[in-house]
Amino acid sequence: MKHSVSCDPRNHAYKNGKTFEDCKVEARKIASLVTEEILKSENGEASWNKILEVTDHDELVYKLTLKYLREMGYDIGNNKKPRVKNPTHT
Repeated sequence: MKHSVSCDPRNHAYKNGKTFEDCKVEARKIASLVTEEILKSENGEASWNKILEVTDHDELVYKLTLKYLREMGYDIGNNKKPRVKNPTHT
């Protein structure tokens, strides 16, 4: 039985008609921007709210951005410490 193209998760439209691949590309770009901002900041961190604003409140892009930041070695915090911190900043 052949599945319809619409069942393919790679073709599913997310917020603003973006595909999952589009969201991944956008999240990687945002992760790069956030790392630059963190490195420039005095305290070496960025709040989750700031990242949510940068992602235009797109939940998928937001979660992917946090995932990529974690993969890059950043401490992405938790519900008690909602921030992304540069692990080398003291």
